[in-house]
Amino acid sequence: MLENSQMKENMLLQYVDDIIKVELQSIRTEMLQFMANYAGTCTNVMENINRRTVAYVDRKLTQMAETIKDTNAEHQTAQEEALQQLIEASQSLANKLNKLEGACENGAHLMGLTSEFKQQEVTVSTKLGNAVNILAQDLQKSRSQPDLSQMWATQHFLPSGCEVALLFPMRSKKIFASISPEAAMTLQSFTVCVWAKVTEALNKTILFSYGTKRNPYEIQLYLSQKSVVFTVGGEGNSVKSRDVVVEGQWGHFCGSWSSEDGAVSLWKNGDKVTDVLGVAPGHTIPDGGIMQLGQEKNGCCTTSLGITFDDKLAFSGKMTGVNLWDKVLEDRQIAELAREDDSCRIRGNMVGWGVTEIVPHGGAQYVN
Repeated sequence: MLENSQMKENMLLQYVDDIIKVELQSIRTEMLQFMANYAGTCTNVMENINRRTVAYVDRKLTQMAETIKDTNAEHQTAQEEALQQLIEASQSLANKLNKLEGACENGAHLMGLTSEFKQQEVTVSTKLGNAVNILAQDLQKSRSQPDLSQMWATQHFLPSGCEVALLFPMRSKKIFASISPEAAMTLQSFTVCVWAKVTEALNKTILFSYGTKRNPYEIQLYLSQKSVVFTVGGEGNSVKSRDVVVEGQWGHFCGSWSSEDGAVSLWKNGDKVTDVLGVAPGHTIPDGGIMQLGQEKNGCCTTSLGITFDDKLAFSGKMTGVNLWDKVLEDRQIAELAREDDSCRIRGNMVGWGVTEIVPHGGAQYVN
C-alpha cells in the first residue's frame, strides 16, 4: 500500500514538473518563432500555441485530480487549493494567448501586447511554481505521516478473509481457550500459526501452548514485550526474535520445527525473522498433552473455585486464524498464508481454524 501511495505521489509531481519545464519552454520557443515569422505565420502559430497549451494543461489537471483522490484525506483541502491555482494560471495564460491572437489583425498594438504577454508569462510561471511548492510540501507530509484511515482499519478490523476472532477481554487467571486437535500429537515436525492483536505484552504473554504432565513446555509460542519467543521440548530450547510485536495491531506469527536437525524458523507477517539449527534435535512431541490459547499448562492449578492460571501469563486482546500442521511449511506457503485474502480459510491438518473445536473459557468469547 505504501509503495502504491509513493508511486502515485511521484506521478503527481512528475505531471506538475512536465507542465513547468516542458510546456512553458515550448510556449517560449513558439513565441520567439512567432515574432520572427510574424508577417506570414501569425494565425497558424497562435492557433497551435493555444490548442496545445489548453489541451495539455486540461489533460494533466484531469489526471492529477484523479490521482489526488487516492491520497491522504487529511491533506485534501491543501491539494484542492493548489489545483485551483494551477487552473487559474492556465486560464489566465489562455486569455493572454487569445488577446495576442487578436493582435494579429492589428499590427499597431502588437509590440505592446507582446510585452504584456511576456510579463504575464512570468506571473503564470510564478503561480505555477507556488502551486507546485504547495503540492510538494503536502506530498512530503503524506510520506512522513501514516495513513490515518489505514491505521484505524488496522486497529478495528479483522485480518483479510477472517470472519470471527476469539476475544480475551482482560488478563485473568480464568480466561483462556482449550483446543482439541484433529489427530494424535505425536510429532517430529510441525508448523503453528496465529493471527494476534495483543492489548499489552508483558515478559511472557502466551499465544499458543501444548504441554504434558512430564513437560509443560513441549510447544510454546508467546510474546515477550516487543519480541516473539518459540519453545520446543522445554524452556531451554527457546528462540527469540526481537522488535516484531506492535501492541494494538494485528500480527501474523508462525513457528516451525523439525526433529531431524533441530531447525527452527519464526515468521512475522509472512517474513522470516529467525532461522536457527540445533533446537531439540531428535526429539518427538508426545501425545496426551493439553493444548491452549492464552495460557500455559504449567500455570494451571485446581482450587475449590475450579481451574485457575497465572494472570501474569494470560493474554488479553484478540486471536484468529489459529492453525497447526504436522509438517514444516515452505516459506512461500507461510508468506501466502499471511498475505492472501483468504488466509483464514487455509487450515492446518492438526488444528484448523473454523473446523477444529476451540472452546473459550472464563469470559473469552467469539466476536465478529
